[in-house]
Amino acid sequence: MFAFLAWRPRRTALAVLSILGLAFLQTSAFAQSDPLPSWNDGAVKKSITEFVGRVTTQGGADFVPAEQRIATFDNDGTLWCEQPFYFQAAFAFDRIKALAPQHPEWKTRQPFKAVLEKDPAALAASGEKGLLEIVAATHTGITTTEFNKIVAEWLASARHPRFNRPYNSLVYQPMLELLGYLRANGFKTFIVSGGGVEFMRVFAEKVYGIPPEQVAGSSGVVKFRMDAGAKPSLLKTPKIEFVDDGPGKPVGINRFIGRRPIFAFGNSDGDLQMLQWTAAGEGIRFAGLVHHTDADREYAYDRQSKVGKLGKALDEAAARKWTVVDMKQDWKSIFPSEK
Repeated sequence: MFAFLAWRPRRTALAVLSILGLAFLQTSAFAQSDPLPSWNDGAVKKSITEFVGRVTTQGGADFVPAEQRIATFDNDGTLWCEQPFYFQAAFAFDRIKALAPQHPEWKTRQPFKAVLEKDPAALAASGEKGLLEIVAATHTGITTTEFNKIVAEWLASARHPRFNRPYNSLVYQPMLELLGYLRANGFKTFIVSGGGVEFMRVFAEKVYGIPPEQVAGSSGVVKFRMDAGAKPSLLKTPKIEFVDDGPGKPVGINRFIGRRPIFAFGNSDGDLQMLQWTAAGEGIRFAGLVHHTDADREYAYDRQSKVGKLGKALDEAAARKWTVVDMKQDWKSIFPSEK
């Protein structure tokens, strides 16, 4: 190559070198434009980028119009950490402690006594009934505006017991990149979670770039009322309206989104039906699971876990060749760098 350039006029040589330099810069820029930099190269990352490439290639056999590019994500354990217990439960427990001075009877009444005394065995013994009592005491009897303010204040001050970071900083950096990558390719991203819809809507837009209207979750009955000053408000009541978990997820997708997703990600058996519903649609589909395998950087759990149990969905993923993220192997980093 350089011997060839030696006999050319100097201007020609410079021109060729300039072209070669430009090509080098363009190649370097392309190499640095990896949309998923926190994902290790391999089969998992390739399955995502190949799927996106196929559904966005105009004229291709698998092309999907932008309005049909719906992607749904579970929240707990899929977009942010969920151990040692769901973050909304941590919020509820902290609210019990904050409200305890107004309720001296809680010192001797379960399940509140268990929360105040940090007695997990007694709390577990209270079962679902006890959990519903805690939710009723901490999530209802106030307006939606008041609730949003309380959640925002808690997120600003509470810290995770292991990582000593705000709960809303314990989101997964690779999944943030994935959300951005999908949206850059014409996808509309939704949260479909068993968590409380109003709880998630407080932080979803700022943390994930997902606006409130694209968050579907479990909900209680909310009633319209006029307060003493003739000001309208929405009051949160103890009555359960909808549970957006397990078989409720496809129902919620139908109810709140109105289109079957072509891309879905979860991490537990509670997401199995959402993945089944997504995969059963016509044309090319993507179903993915986050498998928590990294005890050093996060947590390692699946079939025996009381939080985010992953057994049936893991088996079906193997049988149907769904994409399974091995957190330890497939992610270069887990959480965003602290600022």
